[in-house]
Amino acid sequence: MSSKTNSVEKSEIIELNVGGVFYSTTIDTLCKEPIGLLAQMFGPNSASNNVLKDSKGKYFIDRDGVLFRYVLDYLRNLKIVLPENFQEKERLKYEAEYFHAENITNYSRHNLPLTGKTPGYVTVGYRGTFAFGRDGLADVKFRKLSRIIVCGKVSICQEVFKETLNDSRDPDRGGVDRYSARYFLKHTFLEQAFDYLQDEGFHMVGSAASGTNGAGEMKPGLDTEEAKWQHYNEFVFERR
Repeated sequence: MSSKTNSVEKSEIIELNVGGVFYSTTIDTLCKEPIGLLAQMFGPNSASNNVLKDSKGKYFIDRDGVLFRYVLDYLRNLKIVLPENFQEKERLKYEAEYFHAENITNYSRHNLPLTGKTPGYVTVGYRGTFAFGRDGLADVKFRKLSRIIVCGKVSICQEVFKETLNDSRDPDRGGVDRYSARYFLKHTFLEQAFDYLQDEGFHMVGSAASGTNGAGEMKPGLDTEEAKWQHYNEFVFERR
């Protein structure tokens, strides 16, 4: 028998009742976050006999029992992994803050994705033209995009852009682990493409631009000013 009668044995299996959902774990797992509430409740210097117990002797915590599984999974694996189309990220952030799960709350504080999805890069590029005002004034009237091009790993591109991804120009129908530089989107709304990337946890890490002043041979009916100023831009996005 340990002399520390007011604390749980370090190797002891703990039975938890979190909001009516039962869990079995160890004190080592609960103490992975040293400053976390669970470590304070069950750690070596705790007074675990002050924690409520249910009628079956399980330690009772009055929180969301379903979402607690993700807090516990994080403590077990030190990695945040959520299922596809997880809809309760905000509620999970509140649970993480309550338990003082430091790394999960850091994700929340910096608006990083609570996800275990495949890391990688996606490059978005577009060719376009600018039309200027009268007498060559510098204020741009509108931006015209001819096509938004997507480069990256096939499986990631399909995951991010879904039905908006047009792969008809890519003749290689091999596996999803290959890469492609021939994809383009079915729309020309650059901000919509950025929204898709943000929703899937990507952040822009670099960009580049080039421009030309010289239309060359003009086709009949073309706006000379619009054709005169042509440019190409690329944006590199990363998901860690």
